Amino acid sequence: MRAEHRGRIVVVSADVGAGHESAAAELTRRLRERGFLVDRLNFLDVVPAPARWGFRDAYRGVLRWAPWWYEAMFKVTGRSRRAATVLRALLAPLRRRMWRRIPPDTRAVVTTYPFANQLLGPLRRRGLSAPLLTYVTDFVVHPSWVSPGVDLYCALPYARPHSARLPADLDVRTVQPLVSADFAEALGTSKSEARRRFGLPADERLALVVAGAWGVGEVETTVTEVGAGGGVRTVVVCGRNDALRERLAPVAGHVFGWVDDMPTLMRAVDLVVENAGGLTCQEALACGLPVVTYRPIPGHGRANARILAAAGLTRWAPSRDHLQRELARWPAPGAHPPGREMGSWPDPAGLVAEVAARPSTVGWSGAYRRRPVADVVGDTLAVLATVLPNAGRADRR
Repeated sequence: MRAEHRGRIVVVSADVGAGHESAAAELTRRLRERGFLVDRLNFLDVVPAPARWGFRDAYRGVLRWAPWWYEAMFKVTGRSRRAATVLRALLAPLRRRMWRRIPPDTRAVVTTYPFANQLLGPLRRRGLSAPLLTYVTDFVVHPSWVSPGVDLYCALPYARPHSARLPADLDVRTVQPLVSADFAEALGTSKSEARRRFGLPADERLALVVAGAWGVGEVETTVTEVGAGGGVRTVVVCGRNDALRERLAPVAGHVFGWVDDMPTLMRAVDLVVENAGGLTCQEALACGLPVVTYRPIPGHGRANARILAAAGLTRWAPSRDHLQRELARWPAPGAHPPGREMGSWPDPAGLVAEVAARPSTVGWSGAYRRRPVADVVGDTLAVLATVLPNAGRADRR
């Protein structure tokens, strides 16, 4: 017989990169430990297949081959909340599809992807009585995250809005990052044992170079310049970018593809060089590792770099000379491990559990209806809507 649970929660993410999905997975784990039944929903599953396939490829292609265009769109859409308003209107044809995915006994819906807010926010005003919460995965809160109908925003410590001023009435709570406890627990493994597991040299200073799940950015240049500093050996994680791994293998000593045991790998190295400020950066901070941001990717990467450096959580090296100086100073004896204070904030799963436990918020108070013929038209419009420039995020190894 199935054990009783405290209620159903739906967590909505998107498999665009790995940062949004990893945050959703960790939130799901924590909520299940608290006794909730949790359903995972991929935002892209409600998008018609042709647009879904093109969406991932177009976003990845822009980051790799036209980063200047992504930077321009990030800035333009960040200066005004009107861009989010337009996005909501264009995603409207998908509302019925999303409505069908939310079970009637849902006690709360949580998103970890900004476009999901633009779709679910209007549903909150059309009969979804379960509260809608969002966990912002970046340190920069872009207007694409903000939508009428979102009840609560969970933001990272030191997070800041983008250039557009956020509405004054937003309920924003500062929470600890959704980073697995495995990263802090990895400190219990000796550095020598961690290095042995990955076949790394026992006595050298190691710099871990990471560039998201897709291995985007000026990774090859970064690896070359980190290795040229002297006294530092590079360890590179290319994520799922097999072509990048093949190009780096002859020139870098330790090159990995997708790594399942990142906690142990981070325990093995002395510092991290990253370019996005996303979940991998948060994981490094949870390990107490020094983090240097170098050649950040456009858009959210550069915005995160500014916020992290201003907060003293990371160092931003704007040039090769600055990079060499940062590599020379770490690890510094007696240096305060960055990011320890990141875990002192409330657990976002606790906030979600508290909201979901309220007796007056369950499921649908009404039915979102539309004539069947409109579904065909809606799917056609949805294909067009989802090829808009993506102001979302894609970072992690």
